Amino acid sequence: MPQDVLSPEPVTKRRGKPFGRVLLKISGEAFGEKGVSGEIVDSIATQVKDVAAGSTELAVVVGGGNIIRGQTLASSGINRATADYMGMLGTVINAMALQDILEEMGVPTRVLSALTIQEVAEPYVRRRAMRHLEKGRVVIFAGGTGNPHFTTDTTAALRATEIGAEVVLKATKVDGIYDKDPITNSDAVRFKSLTYLDVLNKRLQVMDATAITLCMEHQMPIIVFDLKKEGNIERVIRGEDIGTYVGD
Repeated sequence: MPQDVLSPEPVTKRRGKPFGRVLLKISGEAFGEKGVSGEIVDSIATQVKDVAAGSTELAVVVGGGNIIRGQTLASSGINRATADYMGMLGTVINAMALQDILEEMGVPTRVLSALTIQEVAEPYVRRRAMRHLEKGRVVIFAGGTGNPHFTTDTTAALRATEIGAEVVLKATKVDGIYDKDPITNSDAVRFKSLTYLDVLNKRLQVMDATAITLCMEHQMPIIVFDLKKEGNIERVIRGEDIGTYVGD
């Protein structure tokens, strides 16, 4: 089992009160190992529904790694830009699945895509996204940034700064950031809080360097937490001290 929590020097901004507008990043793998699992998406949607019932405005960025991962596909000989665009299309599939189940639950939801696919999603327009949030709709961002060579982690950081979110919530398979993979290393140590530079200097693989740097430049805090534990999305939004906090 991983060791007790390691707490570095406390960061200057800590949690303790509910957030008003958040950006939730959900990886493609969270939707299923290969393809989309309706059961898993239903579980995610149930957590999102609980948040949507409150006063917090919620935007979501979804990955597409469960369907196709551009970097992996590129290694097989397909042009990297083409592979990345294929990966962006995978995020649209996940976004559509989440939207459908949320709306079946009675949660008003909009998918905004950086790729123009008007038959299934609205085009991404910053002011439109903010208007949807103000009206109490869950907004799902799909299609990545619309450009190759950028991850959906970077998309999450970018969209969070654009819409004026208070925090990026990174939902993962583990309960925070560790010094090594806790799934394969029983002596892994979890960090309770880190600065942006800690993450970069220690080369901790929680988000890519571009995403971390963008958050640092805009003083956008990041909280990494366990998505699998039921109710954790609502808990972290309420300001409960779970997961790992990354900030100044």
